[in-house]
Amino acid sequence: MAKEPLNANEVVLAEEAGHVSILTLNRPRQLNVISSRVVELVAKYLEKWERDVDIKLVIIKGAGRAFSAGGDLKMFYEGRSGDFCLEVVYRMYWLCYHIHTYTKSMVAIVHGIVMGGGAAMTVPLKFSVVTEKTVFSMPEASIGLHTDCSFSYILPHLPGYLGEYLGLTDAKLCGKDMVALGLATHFVQSEKLDELEKRLLSLNSGDENSVRNVIEEFSMEVLPEEATIINRLQTINKCFCKESLEEIIESFEAEAWYDGNDWIWPVLKGFKRSSPTGLKITLRSIREGRTETLPKSLKKEFRLTMNLLRSVVSDDVYEGIRALSIDKDKAPKWNPATLEEVSNDKVDLAFKPFSAELELQIPAEGRTCRWEGKYEHSVYPSMKGNK
Repeated sequence: MAKEPLNANEVVLAEEAGHVSILTLNRPRQLNVISSRVVELVAKYLEKWERDVDIKLVIIKGAGRAFSAGGDLKMFYEGRSGDFCLEVVYRMYWLCYHIHTYTKSMVAIVHGIVMGGGAAMTVPLKFSVVTEKTVFSMPEASIGLHTDCSFSYILPHLPGYLGEYLGLTDAKLCGKDMVALGLATHFVQSEKLDELEKRLLSLNSGDENSVRNVIEEFSMEVLPEEATIINRLQTINKCFCKESLEEIIESFEAEAWYDGNDWIWPVLKGFKRSSPTGLKITLRSIREGRTETLPKSLKKEFRLTMNLLRSVVSDDVYEGIRALSIDKDKAPKWNPATLEEVSNDKVDLAFKPFSAELELQIPAEGRTCRWEGKYEHSVYPSMKGNK
């Protein structure tokens, strides 16, 4: 099989070894954040390998101390005029569908930070390996965005109201918590990762049982008492089942005063500092996700992301990025500034459907048309400069 030369400076590295391919996110100094080039290359290689009858197994990992910290926020900030980021947003949501429905065995090796869009490349896979250094979170609402990249579909399927809790609070999960919740499949100590990867390469097969058996040679069982989030589920369910955000926050704060609930205070502090607009949109999106199909959730998320980047409801997303990644003062000035000022009418604007040709084009079912619906085949390229 012909092998492409490896460019060590490329943001995504692709290697083929027999019947196994390895995809490495390669922006370690930027915590492997997802740029337009990253999305382009990941989609290119996944399509190539799914079509290649010789490739049986795909391994995806991140270089350095993170798997991926999510989307490249500076890219969005610098592209805030016009629809500069429309193409990468479209391509990312289109890619999310293919990751969820990939037809060959994939193993994610998730070492270090994994957030937002980065987690969208690991959680849906048949095999996702985490370590004692893995840290998961969904921080989008805190910067004026929403729970995106298929997580408005994933989070509502977690036990109880954990989905609302994770999407609204930016709470952190460790690797063992992720396994306990089904956000990862196996827990492996980090010093064993190199050996695990070598064994997967030598396996040279994508047979699910064989891959599972190899991973289980290195993995540790996660005991219920080791998963701290499970021990907090009763309190989380009690608070995050409430209908409105105001009621959720009031209930959560009341619970913080009880013995043993000191863990609530730091979570609550971050919760209250988040964008009111981002919080209200996120809550509604997760609640709708409880009854949505994956394609419907992705189309909704595409709409939400574009409406927020277009400042249809507010400029909070750019203010959130400024405070976190540009000026780094961590003092965003939200507009509107309070939950009470974010009306249902404003939230409705963010969810307003596009005309059919402007929606995300999820490919029809069936192998022959599986990779259809690409950005370049949509109406969007022809609209550039015509707005």
